[in-house]
Amino acid sequence: MKKLIIRNSLLASVLLVFAMNIGSYVNAVSAATTYKTVQVNGLDIFYREAGPKNAPTILLLHGYPTSSHMFRNLIRDLSDQYHLLAPDYPGFGRSEQPPMSEFDYTFDNMSKIVTGFLEALNVEKFSIYLMDYGAPIGYRIAAKYPERVEALIVQNGNAYEEGLKEFWDPIKKYWNDKTVENGKALEGFHSPEGLKWQYTHGVRDVEKISPDNWHVDLQHLTRPENNEIQLAMFYDYRTNVPLYPEWQAYFRQYQPPTLIIWGKNDHIFPTDGAHPYKRDLKDLEFHLLDTGHFALEEDGRVMAKYIRDFLGRKVPQAVTEK
Repeated sequence: MKKLIIRNSLLASVLLVFAMNIGSYVNAVSAATTYKTVQVNGLDIFYREAGPKNAPTILLLHGYPTSSHMFRNLIRDLSDQYHLLAPDYPGFGRSEQPPMSEFDYTFDNMSKIVTGFLEALNVEKFSIYLMDYGAPIGYRIAAKYPERVEALIVQNGNAYEEGLKEFWDPIKKYWNDKTVENGKALEGFHSPEGLKWQYTHGVRDVEKISPDNWHVDLQHLTRPENNEIQLAMFYDYRTNVPLYPEWQAYFRQYQPPTLIIWGKNDHIFPTDGAHPYKRDLKDLEFHLLDTGHFALEEDGRVMAKYIRDFLGRKVPQAVTEK
């Protein structure tokens, strides 16, 4: 009888360990990042996806001059609990780059592509992570479909004129006088040195910023006609500024729960553009991080914790971390 009890105990232990391992395996599989392409308005749009599809969705909108690659670590850190979607815009990353003669490279058009992307994947409700170019793209969507947006996560994404400081002077010059000469002055931003500067300026430790970042970006930036595409986007950025009052009105009327996690040493979008959000948003949590423009590269783990805590309280169906 004693031997039988021992055998049963051993069997129960083995089954428990097996069940735990199976559970871990299932969680790991559901959290693993997948790399896919979907047709949107006739274009092949590449995207990264991870996490359970029945979990709250976070739409990750990248900035210039990068792609969904910038979210690779954040996706890993949150995909146990959230459904993450990170598309590349046309002409960026691994998405199709249609010729400029066939596609208008504008922020309006990019927002239509992202809207079509959500429709193709049948995503009705979502939170938006807005960074750099992702802000004017995401705010166009949020202002048009406010009932679909559950929360905003803003990382160095501008919606106020106070945020357009001296970095923007040569770009504003291009807006006012679109000449070849003024355009040439902007090409340095997506040169190898210009890219490295965007990733390393304002960080605490340059040696911890992977050079893979700007080398990955260069793969799409050096495609034929991509230089002209980037200049077209620089020029079209002027169309965002008149929309700032509309987006601010959206903040005031709909009061989306908003998390600000901002690299405070960013020269491109300085904190002058972060503080004004406090004027219009009541349900706002505000964090300035001691890093630069691409804050995820240095403080990604900290930012993931802020996001997990924030959405765990603000998005009802989110499961809080155990």
